[in-house]
Amino acid sequence: MKFQLITEQPLWWLILCIALGIGYAILLYRNEKSLESLSPWLKRLLFAFRAIVVSILAFLLLTPLIKINSRETEKPILVFAQDNSKSILINKDSSLYQKEYPNNIRKFLDALKEKYDVKAISWGDHVSEDLNFSYTEQQTDFSTLLDEISIRYGNRNVGAMVIASDGLYNRGSNPVFSGSNLKVPLYTIAIGDTTVHKDLLIRSVAFNKVVYLGNSFPIQINVAARQCAGAQTTLTVKQDSAVLFTRTLSVNGNAFSQEVPVILDAKKKGILHYKITLSSIDGEITLVNNSRDIYVEVLESKQKIYLVAEAPHPDLGVLKTTIESSENYTVKISSAEDANDPLKDYNLLILHNLPSAKHDISALITKAKESSIPILYILGTQTNVRAFNALSTGLSISGGLDKSNPVQVAVNPGFSLFTLSDETRHSLPEFPPLLTPFGRYSMNASNAVLLNQQVGTVSTDDPLLVFFESGEVKTGVLCGEGIWRWKLSDYRQHDQTNAFNEIMTKTIQNLCIKDNKSHFKISTKNSFAENEPVSFDAEVYNDNYELINTPDINLTITNTEKKSFPYTFSKTERAYSLNAGFLTAGEYRYKSTVKVGDKVYNTEGAFSVSALQAEQTETSADHQLMYNLAHKNGGEMYYPEQLNELEKALLAREDIKTVSYAHYKLQDLVNIKLVFFLLLALLTVEWFLRKRAGAY
Repeated sequence: MKFQLITEQPLWWLILCIALGIGYAILLYRNEKSLESLSPWLKRLLFAFRAIVVSILAFLLLTPLIKINSRETEKPILVFAQDNSKSILINKDSSLYQKEYPNNIRKFLDALKEKYDVKAISWGDHVSEDLNFSYTEQQTDFSTLLDEISIRYGNRNVGAMVIASDGLYNRGSNPVFSGSNLKVPLYTIAIGDTTVHKDLLIRSVAFNKVVYLGNSFPIQINVAARQCAGAQTTLTVKQDSAVLFTRTLSVNGNAFSQEVPVILDAKKKGILHYKITLSSIDGEITLVNNSRDIYVEVLESKQKIYLVAEAPHPDLGVLKTTIESSENYTVKISSAEDANDPLKDYNLLILHNLPSAKHDISALITKAKESSIPILYILGTQTNVRAFNALSTGLSISGGLDKSNPVQVAVNPGFSLFTLSDETRHSLPEFPPLLTPFGRYSMNASNAVLLNQQVGTVSTDDPLLVFFESGEVKTGVLCGEGIWRWKLSDYRQHDQTNAFNEIMTKTIQNLCIKDNKSHFKISTKNSFAENEPVSFDAEVYNDNYELINTPDINLTITNTEKKSFPYTFSKTERAYSLNAGFLTAGEYRYKSTVKVGDKVYNTEGAFSVSALQAEQTETSADHQLMYNLAHKNGGEMYYPEQLNELEKALLAREDIKTVSYAHYKLQDLVNIKLVFFLLLALLTVEWFLRKRAGAY
């Protein structure tokens, strides 16, 4: 550690400070008669003490700084990632990976701690901080693992990575091609069993999660078999206890695969449970993958959306594909000239860059309002702002110069019409700007702003996405065009478009839902995956139909075995939310109660949780992938019995070294306690000697 003294004034000022101290000491001690009896050396010592104290005090008035240079060392980091998915245990050596293997790995990591800073994690469909050998993860995602390691250790001295896995992945991209951004040697430990065992399985089931009452719908079942040549099995599809389909299949090879189409009828509304099974044969390694449960929601009809645009635009295609990704909606796109469809056939009207200078479409808007059809306006560079203001939507833009303004997103935390996930709330401010009409924005009192406009780093009160409700008519206004960039940005940052899809689908849902003016509403999905938390949103209204969140809401979830799970909602700023956590696969019903004053309101519904069987589909480890992953990233593949060899290889690498970092900081000298205690000591000793000599 090194020190350097820095002052704003030239260093020759230090001579003046010393001269001031000496001068002050001369004036104090030159004619001090009370000290005449002291020896000359003691007088000189007292003189020096006072001169030093005054000189230091004078120097501190120059506000000197001390620059402290220090150096720190950091061991190279070794990241060890253990595959904790269920597929590890589907082999003849499952007891090995539960008992001996964990102890061997811990000994292996302990042996490396002298040279490396070992960071051990486990992963499956998500990354866990600790080292876990429970093998309970429902999916395996190498992409999430490599991305998470890059985020956590991107600016650190990472020396090497070691990944222990069976090489089977069922989520994300191929790790051999995606790779790691850290550019460090990657070693692999190939675990699991590569032997092709005798197994009969339902590899996949393709079906629509939402169908419509009275329609027939297909289910495509892929049946596979390994090492089962000459065997026979029976494929059965049941709804509850009723058998809807059965077929006998003959396995004609050791690598057998067959697609079996099944056509079913949607005869009643609600969530229908279908169980697909294959009869077992002797000697199968596992029977878990011989059955599959699926849940299909039967609705009365699709909701239709009419999208009318001023001109062709990339936003239109993005809107159509995003909205129609939900089976509940269908979208028709029309130009302003050809918008003559009867609006009574539609549940929502979307106007893109309308009204414009060429098309005021006031007649179309009047028909929509007369039919109580909600409208979503998407404003942009071609919107006629004056004509829009005349529509009395609840939003007006004044003082504009027919110019556009690029703005980014600021999420309004007080919005309560629906809830966005934390991931979406964090992603939205990172999206590219939209082009909004320039001007002063004003709204009526009945507004609910989800997104505000942010210009640069300044968040404004101008709305970017706002909702209004007048009587039975709902209106939404997105004050900018260019949402196609949002979808591309979401995919570029996260390799998926969940945030964009959520903001758009929930906007459409909010506008399409017909309010029943109930005092108590609960919203949730009808279907969840087994590794997805079950969540609910709730709203409570008083007699004036004002949103409140003072009373407590209780909710009880009941499974098919009549076992109940009670919960209490958490209160948000104006509404309620509940995360019920992860539930096992099956059908569930819920009932919720709230008391407002003397009145008790109830609501109930149903949902399903679908089992994830991806980890049971493949029973043979893919060590070739582990080999390719290691060799592409400058490492080698080892087996569990070769941990000693891997340890030697990691310790022998001379290119992985401890690094040293230099740091410096500036600190005011007057704030250093040592200076204070030095002055105090000098003055104390001087006072004591003078007191002893009778000078005080």
